Amino acid sequence: MNVAQSMPDTQSPWPVDANGELLVGGQPLSRVVASVGATPCYLYDRTRIASRVRHLREQLPREVKLHYAMKANPMPALVCHMAGLVDGIDVASAGELRVALDSGIDPAHVSFAGPGKSDAELAQAQAAGILVNIESFREIDLLARASQAHGWPARVALRVNLPFELKASGMKMSGGARQFGIDAEQVPQALRAIADAGLAFEGFHMFAGSQNLRHAAIVEAQQRSYEQALAWQDLLPAPVRSLNLGGGFGIPYAVNEASLDLAPVMDNLAALGARLHGDFPGASLVIELGRYLVGEAGLYVARVVDRKISRGQVFLVTDGGMHHHLAASGNFGQVLRRNFPVMVNGGGSSRETASVVGPLCTPLDLLGDRVEVAVSSPGDLVAVLQSGAYGRSASPRAFLSHPDVVEALV
Repeated sequence: MNVAQSMPDTQSPWPVDANGELLVGGQPLSRVVASVGATPCYLYDRTRIASRVRHLREQLPREVKLHYAMKANPMPALVCHMAGLVDGIDVASAGELRVALDSGIDPAHVSFAGPGKSDAELAQAQAAGILVNIESFREIDLLARASQAHGWPARVALRVNLPFELKASGMKMSGGARQFGIDAEQVPQALRAIADAGLAFEGFHMFAGSQNLRHAAIVEAQQRSYEQALAWQDLLPAPVRSLNLGGGFGIPYAVNEASLDLAPVMDNLAALGARLHGDFPGASLVIELGRYLVGEAGLYVARVVDRKISRGQVFLVTDGGMHHHLAASGNFGQVLRRNFPVMVNGGGSSRETASVVGPLCTPLDLLGDRVEVAVSSPGDLVAVLQSGAYGRSASPRAFLSHPDVVEALV
């Protein structure tokens, strides 16, 4: 039995009712699925999202603004819900920008990052009045043209490819040669170009990496980012209004992973906030979080369609799979595959080790590799936890032409 890769139902971080059913939005999972009308489905619990944001806000110093990184989950209903909870939304495409603006959030509180913004996207961003995180000298030129055409300067921040990386990060986005941002050694030249172009400079965007569970690494990255910005103080074309220190806050996926200890990170942000008005008068610090805000508030739910035993190994074949949830299959950047926590809804006390697989004609279609779950049969619901981020939108949903997955905010 592969206990190290399993999460018994009794250890679920989700509440369950007296029948062992997961509760989503206070309702039994089977009822929610019936109301949604189909499996497979993604279910996002709005109460859990609001609780996570509230918990963060209670600890954040007033100098720090909380932004939602929409790429983690761009579902329109979820983004509308989030718009009323956070200080800003960060987008990574024109499509995401339209969803953000439709949410009703003030465009002044929307920012746009991404290394390959098209001419049309930059023109749209300038016209909308959002903050553009500049990632190349080409973008400076294009935004200058759009500014001249429309008669007002584009709002810009400079995204920096920092000379260090976020240690122990699941996905590193700075240090070395990167497609993201402008290399730190080119920042003086970029600041001059921004000034010469007449753009409205507002600050820096410094995103070093994501999915980190080590508070010491996050603290170090925040401190070094702050000091790096301070070193450019005499070169600024305008005072800094926003210093985006990125995010990096991770969530545990495997059972041997502990949750991020927030206290040292909050203490560090408080210390930086105390320095801020002396170093950058009138500025705000920004932390940009996606996965940390929504990842633990989502379930991916599939229904068992077959139970097979092959040479002593149990396979639960479901109607969902890697085409909907690439991350759970281990094919979304994992070096070593680790199981997401998996549960059989309303399962009894009898347990077994089983592999949860999908309907696709590939051995990669694996949602849970030899996990310990309640004994299951066709018709039962299986839930993959920690599925609120990088799920539907990050998966190859057209692969093998199976039906798409439904989403619901509960």
